[in-house]
Amino acid sequence: MLMMSMEKIDDLFALIAEKQALYIPADNKDGAAEYTRWSEGVRYSSALNTLRSAKDFFFPQTENLVDFKMNGKNIEIIDTRKEAEDFVIFGVRACDAKSFTILDNVYLSEPVDTYYKTRREHGTVVTMACTKPAETCFCGTFGIDATQPGGDVECASDGKNIFFEAKTEKGKAFVESISSLLSEGDTSEVEKVKENTKEILAKLPLANLTTDAFGGDKLKEYFDSDKWAGLSESCLGCGTCTFVCPTCQCYDIKEFDTGHGIKRYRCWDSCMYSDFTKMAHGNPRLTQLERFRQRFMHKLVYYPANYDGEFSCVGCGRCLSKCPISMNIVKVMKALEVK
Repeated sequence: MLMMSMEKIDDLFALIAEKQALYIPADNKDGAAEYTRWSEGVRYSSALNTLRSAKDFFFPQTENLVDFKMNGKNIEIIDTRKEAEDFVIFGVRACDAKSFTILDNVYLSEPVDTYYKTRREHGTVVTMACTKPAETCFCGTFGIDATQPGGDVECASDGKNIFFEAKTEKGKAFVESISSLLSEGDTSEVEKVKENTKEILAKLPLANLTTDAFGGDKLKEYFDSDKWAGLSESCLGCGTCTFVCPTCQCYDIKEFDTGHGIKRYRCWDSCMYSDFTKMAHGNPRLTQLERFRQRFMHKLVYYPANYDGEFSCVGCGRCLSKCPISMNIVKVMKALEVK
């Protein structure tokens, strides 16, 4: 397998950045990892995962859609899109890499979301296998192997070297572009690291969590469950869980007057908000219980019903660590699970 010494990682980043934009996990001033455009001096973070997921690159938090200019009764429609630049996301973990598949199911199905599609076509995903999973991790629940993260190029490290394996045609082109830094290497040490990671994963608190009790055929029994009242009682409706989630895909479309015309844009939205999907007659989900139920029913029942049993969660653990009242999908699963 092709490999490179970790000591050359800045040389790697410089080589990539010569031809296209490169984004890597880097520690911010608070010590949390965030995807940052690489430039000389930006250091690759050793953190397990980033504060926000890599979905931002394909489904950004805000995005201009179209502009309108009006002259009397004449309306000019202006397509504000420009050809996206090629870019590389380096260091994506297995959970985030899997989230792209879940988003693809939604945005690349007919009618195709051309904004999302363009970004997917221009982006190269270089993943990195996990070595130190956290207690909040449960990606294995959804069939994800943290030691084999996939992507266009799959990477793993034994601490001294990084190993590269192309998984797609786009990945092959990427590996070829950095071939001057690569050489054939012995994978025995990195395989030991992977086995050690699997042993850690097997001992984590959520290692035995399963989705066996959930799926598209469980709609009525879970929708009518009397447990939603207790589960949702303390929910603040803040939307933190949806904004850190790699698979949440809801958005709102808004317009504002710039003084020179009208700008239409979309931005992330949350089913936990009281004005989500609000229509002329009001919001169809009037209580926090209904909104809370919607979020988790979508993850565990509605999505798998529509996409061949695939769940809309990747077990990244972000909602476990960020919810201000410590409510999350794991607690919901354990509370609702039908024995």
